[in-house]
Amino acid sequence: MPGPGLEQHPLLPWLALHAAPGMGPVTARKLLRRLGETWYRDPAALRETGLSEELLTLLLTPRQALLARLLAWQDAADGRYILTQADAAYPPLLKNLHDAPLMLFVEGELNALSCHQVAVVGSRQPSYVGRENTKNLVPQLVQAGAAITSGLALGVDGLSHRAALDAGGTTLAVLGSGLEQCYPKRHQALAAEICARGGTLISEFEPWVRPLAHHFPRRNRIISGLSLGVLVIEATERSGSLITAQFALEQGREVFAIPGAWQNPQAAGCNRLIQQGAKLVCCVADIVDELTEFSLAAIKIHPSATVETLPYPDLLDNVGIEATAVDLIASRCQQPVQEVVTRLVELELAGWVEAVPGGYVRARRS
Repeated sequence: MPGPGLEQHPLLPWLALHAAPGMGPVTARKLLRRLGETWYRDPAALRETGLSEELLTLLLTPRQALLARLLAWQDAADGRYILTQADAAYPPLLKNLHDAPLMLFVEGELNALSCHQVAVVGSRQPSYVGRENTKNLVPQLVQAGAAITSGLALGVDGLSHRAALDAGGTTLAVLGSGLEQCYPKRHQALAAEICARGGTLISEFEPWVRPLAHHFPRRNRIISGLSLGVLVIEATERSGSLITAQFALEQGREVFAIPGAWQNPQAAGCNRLIQQGAKLVCCVADIVDELTEFSLAAIKIHPSATVETLPYPDLLDNVGIEATAVDLIASRCQQPVQEVVTRLVELELAGWVEAVPGGYVRARRS
């Protein structure tokens, strides 16, 4: 049963707008500009707005039971927050959007919301190159002063959260479900670690809401809306990451993309973004130069390692960062396939190459 006094709770008007089917954030903001936050106590003025009778009925439906359930969720554990656009802790960059969420459900470190953020997104099935680019660029962005924001999905999202944590940075995850319904489930431990290490989980959906397909584009506008810029690591031409990039462009955010070989379908989305005006990224300086909130001077330059003599240099010269088939390597080296296979196994054991679907790639040691 709803607790006493909830009829006057300040969250109730926001919850009524948030929960009414057909009342999106754009329409809700127009109503708030016209009537202010006291609209809930003035049904007569509300009826003069021209809204349909059906929507008026929904807006004036009692929401105390839903509010009581949300407050119980908030009070069940430390570090849980329900924010409205009226709260000082609501992220200012996000609040400036015309379709900013009316309410945010947050778990973790509230101050993380005010950090300068860079969104890192990409394929759910990144190639070896995509994984390596994520692992290399995210720590440098952290060193430059950026918090890393992504969507907790498999692939580049999860790798970017992990790389930020391993670099001692702050990372924020925006979910396409409620915070009690972590998706994908295999990232539950990662979500808990994000909170435990000073990061934040964010959703515009009530905590118990399950992930649905139409939630994820809505989530993507929040990822870009929180951030100063969006880096697309790797994406096909039909990737959800391109939706995030499109939101970023509409929101006036910087868009960055890493190019790839035109034959690689995982690079097609990034290459298309670059054709459309996204900034081509070859190193972290290409991002930091566009975002004055961060500093290249903070990035640690590691001394060059002692040069080692390369084993089988003629073979290694024909293994690149894109997967190369064994028969193609043998053809380039003009060596028997069986001899090439034997040497590749030796090089893999020594850390010079790595076996991947489709052949071999250079390992980080190279």
